[in-house]
Amino acid sequence: MSIEQFLQEKTAGVVGSLYGPVSAELIQIQKTRKDFEGDLTVVVFPLLKQSHKSPEATANEIGEALTAFEEIRSYNVIKGFLNISFSGQFWIERLNEILNDKAYGRKSPNGHTIMVEYSSPNTNKPLHLGHIRNNLLGYSVARILEANGNRVIKANLVNDRGIHICKSMLAWLKFGNGETPASSGKKGDHLVGDYYVAFDKAYKAEIKKLVAEGMDEEQAKHEAPIMKEAQEMLRKWEAKDPEVYKLWQTMNGWVYEGFDTTYRAMGVSFDKIYYESNTYLLGKSLVDEGLSKGVFFRKEDGSVWCDLTGDGLDQKLLLRGDGTSVYMTQDLGTAYTRFKEEHLDEMIYVVGNEQNYHFQVLKLILKKLGYNWADAITHLSYGMVELPEGKMKSREGTVVDADDLIDEMVRTAHDMSQELGKLDDATPEEAAAISHMVGLGALKYFILKVDPRKTMLFDPRESIDFNGNTGPFIQYTHARIRSVLRKAAEKGIEPGKQLPATELSADEVRLIKLQTDYPTIVAQAAENFSPALIANYVYELSKEYNSYYHDYPILRETDAAKQTMRLTLSESVARIIAEGMSLLGIGVPQRM
Repeated sequence: MSIEQFLQEKTAGVVGSLYGPVSAELIQIQKTRKDFEGDLTVVVFPLLKQSHKSPEATANEIGEALTAFEEIRSYNVIKGFLNISFSGQFWIERLNEILNDKAYGRKSPNGHTIMVEYSSPNTNKPLHLGHIRNNLLGYSVARILEANGNRVIKANLVNDRGIHICKSMLAWLKFGNGETPASSGKKGDHLVGDYYVAFDKAYKAEIKKLVAEGMDEEQAKHEAPIMKEAQEMLRKWEAKDPEVYKLWQTMNGWVYEGFDTTYRAMGVSFDKIYYESNTYLLGKSLVDEGLSKGVFFRKEDGSVWCDLTGDGLDQKLLLRGDGTSVYMTQDLGTAYTRFKEEHLDEMIYVVGNEQNYHFQVLKLILKKLGYNWADAITHLSYGMVELPEGKMKSREGTVVDADDLIDEMVRTAHDMSQELGKLDDATPEEAAAISHMVGLGALKYFILKVDPRKTMLFDPRESIDFNGNTGPFIQYTHARIRSVLRKAAEKGIEPGKQLPATELSADEVRLIKLQTDYPTIVAQAAENFSPALIANYVYELSKEYNSYYHDYPILRETDAAKQTMRLTLSESVARIIAEGMSLLGIGVPQRM
């Protein structure tokens, strides 16, 4: 039971004895404002119809009655707000509950199955900063949903077919001279990405030449020989031409090896990987179903459409006149297959906000086909990542490469940690491990602390800072606590497993109170698909502990009971920091 539920229950009993039975929704509990004394506040205005008294008189009567409970130390009234302060023993008991709950903040399995799809890269280029936000967000949301008792399937749909893939393949045939990852020393995804850029460069040159010869620019874009060759290659791929198909398999194989290396470095994983080459034909049976039900209609050229103008949208193409699929066809079929095969209760697509319209249409068409589980589809629409220099463009090769960024973050973390003396006692192996953990922690935290729906500006220099709302600050706080606990253990002093009654300072109460908020924060993060709630909570807890650490002696404390309590409080804080950061996919060092 949360402390809000505890106070609500006690208040309901008191109000019932004073004024008669009261419905639970009239007992409104909120956190006490920081500028007032108290732990929780009872809003008495909804109770005035029963009390027939002024707000102040009602609050005073309820407050006086509540002090009969040993858990409640005192109260004060500000107009119609009754501020309640709990006893020190009440907070000691809450800390004991936290200590004895090995799964604190985690809920028991609820039988609910959720699929979270994230990453969804194209096999024509390496992962970049935008993919990093997508992957970190999807992976963290999956972990948070698991912590709330759900069975979660982490899924990746790889976009491994289409004209953009053929562009890299064609450029490699034209300009590659048989180059491979082994011969070039490049990661496979980087090598293929270079040829995607090379195609765009050659394409632009051909357009410029055709325009110079007098052709209209739009026509030149269609008539450029290299584009026509790419389109012919796509037709051959769909016809399973042996040479084209073998080249496609080879180059995609290079890319997958590169992706796997990046995913490992990033610390994300998947339970299921789908490939568009296997799923793009899915959905055609649903198109036939929609035609038979009159949900879809066919135009004179043979193409199939869904008219959504009555829903305030437009007409949506589902099948081209030549019978080939579009993205929507595939997504309809993939959604149907997943819900059927995996018995999903919910499906979450982690996709950027430029696809808002697509998912609005997807859900609407599924509903029109009679699939009510469409309501269980959620598009976790996140904002783009921008840099101080502006937006990124893959075709022009101006993206921030994920591998380069990860390497840079690890190097910077090592240099800054060394400069600050945080690696002085570490072996070279420990220093490398800490640098990787801190560099990745800085990157992940900086991205995840921002509400997913907001566009964010990423500044690598700002993210690695051992002060302020950063990953390294939180990681260092954890390492600091572990250092205190190690030094105490060397002196034979251990934290208590069950604390006896002891006097608490206001700062200690504040630290315990913050820890009691953790399960609620984890639940809210799941409801809102927002790791930012956990990130900023862990920062507040770390900041509060650092203030406490500076103001209260722990190893130098001469009162044994106080020392044990402070060590226990420290261990509890470290545990919640580690658990909260793990839900973000961030590790915390034992020493630093």
